[in-house]
Amino acid sequence: MTEHDPQVHRTGGVIHALPVGGGILAIAPQPGAHDSYDKDLGHILDWRPALVVSLTTTDELAQTGAGDLGPQLQERATRWAHVPVAPDAAPTPDVAKRWTETSAFARRALWGGGRVLIHGRDGCGRAGMAALRLMIEAGEAPDEAQQRLWALHRPMIGGTAQLRWAMAAEREAAVFLSRRADATRRPAHGVGVRGWKTTQAGLVTAASFRT
Repeated sequence: MTEHDPQVHRTGGVIHALPVGGGILAIAPQPGAHDSYDKDLGHILDWRPALVVSLTTTDELAQTGAGDLGPQLQERATRWAHVPVAPDAAPTPDVAKRWTETSAFARRALWGGGRVLIHGRDGCGRAGMAALRLMIEAGEAPDEAQQRLWALHRPMIGGTAQLRWAMAAEREAAVFLSRRADATRRPAHGVGVRGWKTTQAGLVTAASFRT
């Protein structure tokens, strides 16, 4: 299954979110891919991520009117990283170097309780690949990270090359944070921000997803 299969398109309009390293990691479609660009951008800004990682190419961003996504995010104090990967592919060596820097910032944001949002074209494939890699780099066991990610939406990763790259991540020592207050409550699934459905996995308070 590839990023552009009709079955995968059903993820449009959904922010898939799960707790990672004390913060929240989310996967979403590219703004403008399934709705108007302005509306999708508003949804992302309402979610208030510390970092947005774009994995689509410059041409793909332009195709949905998202060519100015980076500057528009930065105007709202959201850091933006462009790590372009071809559809259904893994990063090239040069792009992998760019990912290393991006991942380091993303992990710091998550460990500080912040939010990180990753998007490909349709909210799976490349985005799932990068999310899984980040989870492992943040200290999770590869198999457990894959199971948690697939609990949100399956399939989340497009192909063998993407899965191989994600699972080859160097695992950091896990950071254990006290979240005892959160552990007694599970969030309800439902509408997250302005009609975007937010799916959740793990123990996180519902308040973590309110805007």
